[in-house]
Amino acid sequence: MVLSRGRNPGATEILTQLIQAKGLRDRVLLTLGLLLLVRLGVYIPVPGIDRVAFQQFLARGGQLIGFLDIFTGGGISTIGIFGLGILPFINASIIIQLLTAALPSLEDLQKNEGEAGRRRIAQITRFVALGWGMIQSLVFALILRQYALPGLPDWLFVLQTTLALVTGSMVVMWISEVITERGIGQGASLVIFLNIVATLPRALGSTIQLAQSGDRSTVTGILILLLIFLFTIVGIILVQEGSRRLPIISAKRQVGGVGVLAARQSYLPLKLNAGGVMPIIFASAMLFLPLTIANFTSNPLLIRFAGYLNPNSSLPWIYAVVYFGLILGFSYFYASLTVNPLDIATNLKRTGVAIPGVRPGSATATYLSDVGNRLTLLGGLFLGAVAIIPSAVEGAIQVRTFQGIGATSLLILVGVAIDTAKQVQTYVISQRYEGIVRG
Repeated sequence: MVLSRGRNPGATEILTQLIQAKGLRDRVLLTLGLLLLVRLGVYIPVPGIDRVAFQQFLARGGQLIGFLDIFTGGGISTIGIFGLGILPFINASIIIQLLTAALPSLEDLQKNEGEAGRRRIAQITRFVALGWGMIQSLVFALILRQYALPGLPDWLFVLQTTLALVTGSMVVMWISEVITERGIGQGASLVIFLNIVATLPRALGSTIQLAQSGDRSTVTGILILLLIFLFTIVGIILVQEGSRRLPIISAKRQVGGVGVLAARQSYLPLKLNAGGVMPIIFASAMLFLPLTIANFTSNPLLIRFAGYLNPNSSLPWIYAVVYFGLILGFSYFYASLTVNPLDIATNLKRTGVAIPGVRPGSATATYLSDVGNRLTLLGGLFLGAVAIIPSAVEGAIQVRTFQGIGATSLLILVGVAIDTAKQVQTYVISQRYEGIVRG
């Protein structure tokens, strides 16, 4: 086996592990098989629907449904049993994490109950996802009722459509959890990744057709947009991998009869974007909540407001401001969940490690909190900018083939790809050291 001690595994070592290591190979094959199952479920049709009439509705102006369709991999436009996909679970995760920050009982489960508490929160999230999925399925069934085939009572159509959609959503949630536990990568993120990838060929094909049929200005606009996307990918990678290295030093210590260990200097890394891709995913999912509530209540004001939460609306700046604010807010929220300055300061003090020029204890916690807030602000502003600027460029050059969310898709694709690649590298490194021990 090709080993690369002291550095991250290269492509040759990863491919060798995929071929020779049964554990990694089984995980990858399981992940690919389950993702293929998710895609197949999108094309299993919900019965009793006049699909021709529904496609005509989408062509006339179902822009919000088309916007949702990106994150379900075409499940809504095809009206498959996996039409809602992972969206109810994502929405439920948002609700539970917000409640965890607000309710002391849930916060205690997460922070003090260890693995048992996390399993309890995961079970609560599943029940919330079931309830939210039933609401979304019912709303979607009521929307589809006008496209039901003749001869089927309205109540029966709504009942069977709701049951089909909510069951499909729960199956997708179960598949994502199996991928997380027994496969490679984070299951929910990979399902969204797959759904976005499935829609890209159609968007690229439409862009190529537009370039072939358009004039020189259209081609120039498309090239500008592609360059912006390229710079966006580079920027995403830099931010995802960027971190602030705070110098730390350990004091001299007497260790048994060995003697005195000299002071050592190292660093404490604080990520620029602690939440990773999740602020983008959750912000996108939050944009869908007003649409669900508006259709459920049939309130014309809510329906009109939900219509503005779309990059292709008549007032795209409303979408831009709301989306930017959600991304920034979720960046701070996720940073508060993943990095606890007080816990870090306590652990540093307990192990005899300090930041030069900063007193141990509460002063260190305050210092870490200030640095973390500045880093989160920079990371959140960047994520919001790369999500909004390409959409504004699309509107300026009138190239709508990516439906206004090309940057959002890129953020999710690159972020999930980086996270999954890191997990693969971690597994390969663990196999490397197991081989060294056995050898």
